[in-house]
Amino acid sequence: MVSNPVEVLTKYTELYGDTFKFYIGGLKEAIVTTNPDVIQHVLKTNWENYQKSEIQVKRMGHFLGKGLLTTHGEAWRTQRRLIQKGFDRKQLEALSSIMQDSLAESLKGFEREVRAGSVDIYPHLMKMTFSMVARSLFGAKLKDEDIDLVSHTICTVQEFIVRQTLQPYMNPWFGVSGDLRKHEQMRERADSILMSYIKQRRHQEPGNDLLQTLMDARYSDGHGMTDELVLSESMQLLVAGHETSSNALSWMFYLLSTRPDCLERVRQEFDSVIGGAPLSYTDVPRFEFTSQVIQEALRLYPPFWMIDRMAVADDVAGHVAIPSGSTVIVFVYGAHHAPKYWPNPELFDPERFTKENEKLQPPFTYLPFGGGPRGCIGGNYAMLQILMILSILLRKYDFQLAPGQQIEARPMVILRPRHGIRMTFTEAIARDHHAVLQE
Repeated sequence: MVSNPVEVLTKYTELYGDTFKFYIGGLKEAIVTTNPDVIQHVLKTNWENYQKSEIQVKRMGHFLGKGLLTTHGEAWRTQRRLIQKGFDRKQLEALSSIMQDSLAESLKGFEREVRAGSVDIYPHLMKMTFSMVARSLFGAKLKDEDIDLVSHTICTVQEFIVRQTLQPYMNPWFGVSGDLRKHEQMRERADSILMSYIKQRRHQEPGNDLLQTLMDARYSDGHGMTDELVLSESMQLLVAGHETSSNALSWMFYLLSTRPDCLERVRQEFDSVIGGAPLSYTDVPRFEFTSQVIQEALRLYPPFWMIDRMAVADDVAGHVAIPSGSTVIVFVYGAHHAPKYWPNPELFDPERFTKENEKLQPPFTYLPFGGGPRGCIGGNYAMLQILMILSILLRKYDFQLAPGQQIEARPMVILRPRHGIRMTFTEAIARDHHAVLQE
């Protein structure tokens, strides 16, 4: 279970059907489900009866403070409404240029690396996407070394939270051994760096970034968020946006390297939609086939492979009795790979997501951004970010998988490539749009 929970839960789903009871870490009973009726009931129909689990609220709250990811009820509702403004069409349009500048900066380092030979694309894409998210939040002045430190902290702390969750019997030892304190000190250092940016901003000209949205937000009594709450929300947005896009992109490069026909169609679509111009948010709806490729990659490798909730009161979902206090695990990866809803589920087939086919898909069998009122707030931002990176990398380079490697998934908080994905990138010369891209 510690090594690969997805494999274990997939095996039990095959043995016991789409809903069964399971003990996490041998201690805590949970109801695991891939049944869309049960999922819809828990995430949407009766969502107020299902809070984020103790794992998320207690463990993540300990490291991330109180914010959108770790609160419930009225406090959550208010924060969600305020933060939503940071992801509306107007704001995403304004963020486009910050994102483009950040990407151009990241590409210089990427270019140097790929000239030297094959690279593991995962850390490179993670650096690109995290830098974009961090600068979207804190503006263009955020220093590279601060971005690296915060990114490293988030990764290390996330791994520790996974260990705390899957090996709950180790928690007393984590306290005694100093392991817990070590991770708390890392977080404190990252917090102090971000807090200094927040305090500086209070005395500066307003910016065009998400930090400004958080600072300008007002509650019904006219008051704004405290610096501490702005920090919590910023850190939680960084965590949520840290690995999701880079993860999806890594798997996309891997999948496209196995399907040259799909790759060519994607390149042609970029040429016809934007030509040599930089991509902006208004272009996003025009990418039909590329969106299908993104959706299919997110089906095969959903960044969040499970969603957990805790029942507040006794309930019945479908024909399943859910006692108060019990944990429900929505096994997203299992739902995305269920042969009942996806013919040949292991096959990479973007045609599943044509408009006609999408209409036939039962609701709550596809959950890359969760579902219901607590679905991902940054889905549109992620889509813009993914398309922006693809628009440059896919057309600037030809790429292929380096031979002799085993590609498999490793379920942490996010479904990562276990051994990375090594690829060789060579500058593409033959395509006529290339000259424009290099200017």
